[in-house]
Amino acid sequence: MRDYISFTSKRIIAVNVQGLTGKKKDFTSLPYAKIQAFSVETAGSFDLDAELELWFSGLGKVKIELKGKTDVAYPNKLVAHFVL
Repeated sequence: MRDYISFTSKRIIAVNVQGLTGKKKDFTSLPYAKIQAFSVETAGSFDLDAELELWFSGLGKVKIELKGKTDVAYPNKLVAHFVL
């Protein structure tokens, strides 16, 4: 629950908070220019989490889980705007 993702105008920044105190953080920068394909899976009746999958050149597939009642249309439109 402490991890988060930030969508900027040039890249996606994923922050992975580690440890009990949360002082250690792992920052991953994923530039839109390197995205080759993407897909969005919406939440269902039993699986309440949505997923955003991104394929990067030189990196492979990155799966981002969107918890709870996240509006998946917004990240989908945002990625489509910067990639297409």
